[in-house]
Amino acid sequence: MKNVLLIGLGRFGRHLAMQLSELGHQVMAVDRDEERINECMPFVTNAQIGDSTRMDFLRSLGVGNYDVCYVTISGDFQNSLETTSLLKELGAKYAVSRTERDVQAKFLLRNGADAVTYPEKQLAKWAAIRYTANHIFSYIELGEKHAIIEIAVPGSWQGHSISELDIRRKYGVNIPGVKRNDKTDVNISPETVLDSSLTLLVLGEYTALKKCFRL
Repeated sequence: MKNVLLIGLGRFGRHLAMQLSELGHQVMAVDRDEERINECMPFVTNAQIGDSTRMDFLRSLGVGNYDVCYVTISGDFQNSLETTSLLKELGAKYAVSRTERDVQAKFLLRNGADAVTYPEKQLAKWAAIRYTANHIFSYIELGEKHAIIEIAVPGSWQGHSISELDIRRKYGVNIPGVKRNDKTDVNISPETVLDSSLTLLVLGEYTALKKCFRL
């Protein structure tokens, strides 16, 4: 369990608060809008109405006591940038800021953000891959170059073990696990034989995954 400060309760911030709560984290939510605060009270630990661009307000929250600080302010990049910068000035351990464009990401990273998240861009990429390829069931982006995909076992791989196929050397990807009947199994070995009842969890660089599985 971690202590999380979440600033900005628009659509993304609200959904993030819900997910953090489901994972068992302690969430302090902040927004200028009282209505948004009231809507999120059922699934956050605490909440305050306030202006995150004011240093005195942020200082009163004890920023340095949180494991992660999220800045998910939407529609006002200046406020997002100022809030991110102030968080780091006040000793935030790790700040993650929402961004909509590459140029915004650059400014945020230069002004204190430890990481940025592109919810719209990431979802768009996932949806484009997921719903134009019938053999791909899930897609998780890991940074700019790497991803994990859940994919049906190719016909030519069925009936062969992982070692027989020599997947890592031939294709430059790894299989950290498989799924059967929606249950994930990471206890696999080179002797694991692949068949049509399985789906594969495949990790690798996006270029290698694209080449191997025609994403």
